[in-house]
Amino acid sequence: MQSLERAAAILQVVAGSGGTLGVTDIAAAVGLPKTTAHSLLRTLLGVRFVEQDRAGRYALGQGLLRLGTGHLDVNELRSRASNWTDALASRSGQAVRLATLEGERVVVVHHVFRPDDSAQVLDVGTVLPADRTALGRVLVAFAPHRTVRGVDPARADVAAVRARGWAVEDSGWEAGAAGLAAPVRGSTGLVVAALGISGPAETVLDGHRGARPRLVAMVTESAQAISRELGWHG
Repeated sequence: MQSLERAAAILQVVAGSGGTLGVTDIAAAVGLPKTTAHSLLRTLLGVRFVEQDRAGRYALGQGLLRLGTGHLDVNELRSRASNWTDALASRSGQAVRLATLEGERVVVVHHVFRPDDSAQVLDVGTVLPADRTALGRVLVAFAPHRTVRGVDPARADVAAVRARGWAVEDSGWEAGAAGLAAPVRGSTGLVVAALGISGPAETVLDGHRGARPRLVAMVTESAQAISRELGWHG
């Protein structure tokens, strides 16, 4: 029982760190001797609940991702998120999309139209470029396996996205359009989806081509609300 509690504590620290901690930092965070923490991490590596990069830093692994999201299908995700996505579209005046990482593809699973009279096409099922959209950049940055084949981490702005907790795009997918996105976490703390808005660049970005803080706050707060709806209490 003690080993289970210690392993759970380590997983919580790893989840909260975003893959930035090595064994010494993890041991200090959970109050364990380094040798004990290392032994538990080796066990967690063996079942793929954590993964380790070349610099010795630990991130949550694919095994835990499958365990944490196996019960949450797309229909349930859409259902639980719908109140928040509708409200976000109304408040922001922009289109809202929810996307997931299916294997190594970024797929739109829910789409709320921009609340105006413009002609719009439903994007559910659309595969987005992972490195040129805000939704894709969030999913790549927080992917538990750290890399997505064919995506350059620098081009996808992975380090910056992980540090600030949201992503921005400027004409990356569609000329003249911009977008913002933030991660949605499931009950285990793993990122299970990305929530984003998109619209004309002049309405999403400010005069310096930066993200409008008011919209960033709306997107991140809505993503956090959906995460709580899914059982995340971080």
